[in-house]
Amino acid sequence: MAPRPCELFYDVVSPYSWLGFEVLCRYRNTWNINLRLRPSFIAGIMKDSGSLSAMRFLTAVNMERPELLEPVSRELWMRIWSRDEDITEAQSILAAATRAGLTPEQGQELLRKIDSPEVKERLKVTTDAACNYGAFGLPVVVAHVGGQPHMFFGSDRLELLSHLL
Repeated sequence: MAPRPCELFYDVVSPYSWLGFEVLCRYRNTWNINLRLRPSFIAGIMKDSGSLSAMRFLTAVNMERPELLEPVSRELWMRIWSRDEDITEAQSILAAATRAGLTPEQGQELLRKIDSPEVKERLKVTTDAACNYGAFGLPVVVAHVGGQPHMFFGSDRLELLSHLL
């Protein structure tokens, strides 16, 4: 059977998004899912966050270097939630990007794009997509099974997702 599409809407300011991210990355083959990472801006959903630059950066990574989206996302979570380091300043984002495998030049190029209309619009479209599924916070996982989207809010709902899959 072909892998079933599964979208993860997340923001690195959310530790619960990190839990969901790691579980879905770990079990994507076991659950036979095609995991689609969807960086979203939690403030667009909850109206209060300090991670706009980080989420725009991840959006730029997704647009230009999607193969590095997973490690860059993970490194931003490691900075904020494991090492209590900043993820809002340019140098902090660049440090995470370099540690995740981007060259300093690639990181600088992507950082320059975070204020571009294209990156801003992509992040808005992704955040709106989460809202259209009924999101009221993050993480949100949308599994597409049997031609229907099934939304799960929170990292504590992954057992239900596993049962559905």
